[in-house]
Amino acid sequence: MVYDQHWRVAHALNTAVPGWLVLLPRRHVAAVHDLTNAEASALGVWQVELSRALRSMTGCAKTYIVQFAEAEGFAHVHFHIVPRMADLQPEHRGPGIFELLRRPEQDRVTADQADQIGHSLRAQLHGYPNAR
Repeated sequence: MVYDQHWRVAHALNTAVPGWLVLLPRRHVAAVHDLTNAEASALGVWQVELSRALRSMTGCAKTYIVQFAEAEGFAHVHFHIVPRMADLQPEHRGPGIFELLRRPEQDRVTADQADQIGHSLRAQLHGYPNAR
């Protein structure tokens, strides 16, 4: 999707939320305290720029930014950046948003939809320093 020297962005797999992004460091990092100063500096900018891009692309009311790094096979630093739409059902607000990663396949964002979102995101971030 998009990346710079420290971070890369991908659309989440198996989600029912178009635009659910995952921000990952380009190297393996087990915990936030292991980030370099350069990675940490870029992290905040990425989170804000991706949130702005998602708002522009989806019209979301806000974005959720979440980091646990505890799931089996995902015990490395990565941030979920999730557009929270104004009409999101109350049971899916806050931590309940993760239920939308467990939806049946027919409810999930398709690979083609994720690719389209990726192209739109790249266009939104055009001009963002160092983003490719």
